[in-house]
Amino acid sequence: MIDEAVGEGGPAETRMFVRELVLGTLDHAAESDLIIAPLLDGWTIDRLPTIDRIVLRMSVYELTFHKETPAAVVINEAVELAKKFSTEDSGRFVNGVLASAIA
Repeated sequence: MIDEAVGEGGPAETRMFVRELVLGTLDHAAESDLIIAPLLDGWTIDRLPTIDRIVLRMSVYELTFHKETPAAVVINEAVELAKKFSTEDSGRFVNGVLASAIA
């Protein structure tokens, strides 16, 4: 199923990165949650909007296991995804959580 989502277009390196990012995010969700949960200030992982939870997990995974990607790039991409696909306040929320995660 992931191969269908990634498709055949674009550079092979990009497709491999997306595949690894998705699978790594799923495989390491519990580890990411341990980093995210203390930073939620009155929220629980389960109460977050689904997109915010996925974006945070993916970003924490990338920050932890893909050190070659600058933290500022990871956070910027996460904020843009949250703004586009989640609630009006999600961009600021995701930015705050991830900024705290790298502090």
